[in-house]
Amino acid sequence: MENRSFREYLYLGLTALAVVAASLVLWVCFQHWSGFARLVGSFFGILAPFIDGAVLAYLLSPIYNAVRRFIIDFLHNSSRAKRIAPAVGFIAKAVATLISVFLVIFTVVGVISLILPQLISSIIGIWESLPGYWDTFNTWVSRLLSSNPEMKAIVSNLLQSAYDTVISWGSGADAVSPESAAGHVNIVQAFSGLINQLSDDGIAGIVAQLGNSVLGILTQIKNWILGLIVMMYFLNIKEVLLAQIKKIIYSIFPVGLANEIVYEARYVNRVFGGFIVGKIIDSIIIGFLCFFCISLMKMPYPMLISTIIGVTNVIPFFGPFFGAIPSAILVLLVSPLKCLYFLVFILILQQFDGNILGPRILGGSTGLPSFWVMFAILFFGSLFGFVGMIIGVPLLAVILNLVSRAVNHSLKKRNLPLAKADYMDFAGMDEASGKIIPKDKAGK
Repeated sequence: MENRSFREYLYLGLTALAVVAASLVLWVCFQHWSGFARLVGSFFGILAPFIDGAVLAYLLSPIYNAVRRFIIDFLHNSSRAKRIAPAVGFIAKAVATLISVFLVIFTVVGVISLILPQLISSIIGIWESLPGYWDTFNTWVSRLLSSNPEMKAIVSNLLQSAYDTVISWGSGADAVSPESAAGHVNIVQAFSGLINQLSDDGIAGIVAQLGNSVLGILTQIKNWILGLIVMMYFLNIKEVLLAQIKKIIYSIFPVGLANEIVYEARYVNRVFGGFIVGKIIDSIIIGFLCFFCISLMKMPYPMLISTIIGVTNVIPFFGPFFGAIPSAILVLLVSPLKCLYFLVFILILQQFDGNILGPRILGGSTGLPSFWVMFAILFFGSLFGFVGMIIGVPLLAVILNLVSRAVNHSLKKRNLPLAKADYMDFAGMDEASGKIIPKDKAGK
């Protein structure tokens, strides 16, 4: 009895010590947040190849598993099954790995070769047509504010200042008027003018910045190459890693709690996998549909606009608005009437995605109501940026599922009702019987 009491006090003391230590660590982190953020950034920078490889392996795991199962079934059903039986697993893994690597390389090369040149030509076209766009937009604003001369003067000055700043930045001139810039704005000439006006220090600074940019690009390329190698390892040893993780879990926790952890891990995998992979496929289809349709409608910059629409469509709920606004501005600079047609088309496209294509691909992967979807995007987006907007919805779905299971477990232990409907017309609960007291019988 004394030994048992001593152990209980020892556990309480260790728990209190751990809480105090964790509180001190959190306090130090918040007091030196900038240094802590740099430390965390450096840590994740070191692990970047492994993170990239893990993400690629997670996204390609369904394809890898499907190919491996197909190869195994095919070899087992072949006439030489007995002769090659010992090597069936190795052959299946090798073929599935090669196909996964080929798919990654094909996707990257395809995106670069198909999209990047057209994106560059679209951006160059926008820059060279900027004076004409400015004249059209300025004329439209002047007509719109013709009844209010004071407001017209203020807005015109602001627009002129913004335009001069953009042209000055691009051409290297102190100020460029619309008349002098109208007709042509050549990027090569603008770059040459900027170099001629720079001092030696300015050139040295540009060289340094260019060196840092090139170094950053090379670092990213190195991380992705290493990530591709790490992906190959992860795909082939994922069963072993999962078995080792389960072994550790069951060695630390009681069997019942370990079963709950494994169940929740499967739920997390199902939610994240179904949502993220499905959303990527959905966005690719929407991007191709957008390119095909706006090309038929003879809209300007079809590749650039389709890329914007496809990428932003990965973001749930707000994605269509994020993509439609800059795309509509680009079309508006060319033709206000085409901009109206474009907005109508985007509305139809997003209705098709939200009501037909999206549910077919995503199904009920999260099951979150619209309010919680909006909350997840705003909250996690403010914390983690673009990545937070993508993972926020499945992450909140997992958190709410954990909370719901904990609440239901507590209610079961108290023999209280679990259904939400029982708490809709709810005024209280009888302490003796544990029965719900409806509002109309509460006497309040």
